[in-house]
Amino acid sequence: MKRTIILLFALSMSVQLNAQNNEVSSPIIFIYDASGSMWGQMQDKTKMEIAAEVLATSINNLPDNQKIGLVAYGHRKKGDCKDVEFLVDVENGTKSGVNQSIKAIKPLGKTPLAYSAIQVIDKLRETKLKATIILVTDGIESCGGNICDVIKAAKKEGIDFKLHIIGFGLKNEDTRQLKCAAEAGGGNYYSATDAGALGAVLDNATTATVDEPEGNFTVYAIKNGIAIDALVKAYSINDRKNPILVRTYKDTASFYLPPSKYNFEVVPLGGSDVDMIAVSNIETFEDKIGHQTISFDGGKLSVTATNNGDNWDCVVKLIDQNGKVAGTTRTYTAPKEVEVNPGTYKVTIQALAMEGMDTYTEIENISIQAGRTTPISHNFKTGNFEIFTKVGDENIDTIVKINEVNSGRNVAGSRTYTKGSKFLLNPGTYVVKATPLGVYKSKKPQEFTIEVKQGALTTKELKF
Repeated sequence: MKRTIILLFALSMSVQLNAQNNEVSSPIIFIYDASGSMWGQMQDKTKMEIAAEVLATSINNLPDNQKIGLVAYGHRKKGDCKDVEFLVDVENGTKSGVNQSIKAIKPLGKTPLAYSAIQVIDKLRETKLKATIILVTDGIESCGGNICDVIKAAKKEGIDFKLHIIGFGLKNEDTRQLKCAAEAGGGNYYSATDAGALGAVLDNATTATVDEPEGNFTVYAIKNGIAIDALVKAYSINDRKNPILVRTYKDTASFYLPPSKYNFEVVPLGGSDVDMIAVSNIETFEDKIGHQTISFDGGKLSVTATNNGDNWDCVVKLIDQNGKVAGTTRTYTAPKEVEVNPGTYKVTIQALAMEGMDTYTEIENISIQAGRTTPISHNFKTGNFEIFTKVGDENIDTIVKINEVNSGRNVAGSRTYTKGSKFLLNPGTYVVKATPLGVYKSKKPQEFTIEVKQGALTTKELKF
């Protein structure tokens, strides 16, 4: 009896898990541009070829049980503004069916964006389905319609959908109506200038579905107090391969980031002359909206490097999170400032004109904020060691090598000639070896141990 109960429980759990795994998402309906302009060339291929290849890859990445519909416009009649057709029905469409239909399309006609949207909305009204609509277009409305007005009216009616629009090779000045429609449809407008960008935004659009919760994070990009257009790539700390994208379009942009910690890569668009910046450890939550203003104003690092408390000559580097040197300076004998993009950096400081085991340091996770100066300081420690090598009362020429006693590492070396040698060393214990040269080179080298103390002079007179 006990075994039977266990088996029934296991069977029940298996059914529940399978039901969860097979849970069907709301349909995705692609509106595909088959207008004559898709014969245009890009990257040595027609835009039609690029779009078909990239769309097929994106669709193949969808779950097997994802319902998919396909609508095309402009593929049958050259001048017909009502040339819109459901090629794959949303209620029984499959990935293979959509891909086969896309391959068979031959671009021909006009760009009736508004009328295409009306056909899809009529379908949703009839079937009572909610859906994610993804419109891919390389052109603007050419039939006198206004897709933004269509989408606003459908939303006001209460039809449940999310609309993303992908402008493939469109100029920014042509996109006002498309951006308006995407915003009204609760989705995003994406700009794609080549095959790689088209693939990235398609992958993002197919995951930002109508089933996804409302946006829980907003971003705003500025430079010198003025809003700029920027592409934000949000990478979960657990997933570097599939960023979640949003574009600001000189305004506040909203998107959904599942609760986690993220690193942002923010790329300025629109011909900006500033570099990408990275923002780290941004945490998102399910029950509250987060925000990040991303400033492309430079921030400054002020470095004070000292030796025994006195300003010292050092080489300073700022290394970004990709391991790239973003800025460098040399302090000479005074504090120095270096300006870089806002972000989190590793700072390295290499002291000059001193030797030992502590002539270099790294300071991790230094946050540089726009319009602000972040101070850091580091104090190196040294003492002096001076050696004279003699035969009788005569100073002789020798080679001097100095090794740190614990590691055995050679840290300094010099020749005494006939006047002795002086070394600036970190405090510590060292093994010194002196080897005579010239007429006294037959004399046996000598070794001894010294201790160097901070701020002190240690002198050794070595007799051969």
